[in-house]
Amino acid sequence: MQTFILALYVLIWPLASLAIFAIIGFATVKDIRVARREKRELV
Repeated sequence: MQTFILALYVLIWPLASLAIFAIIGFATVKDIRVARREKRELV
């Protein structure tokens, strides 16, 4: 049981990181689209 919990703990971090990067990526793409629509620079 301890091995299973440890393995689950180790495998959760890549999934959590992937989720965070996906959120950041989608937000960036959304900001880029809004900037293009409003004809302004992103930065």
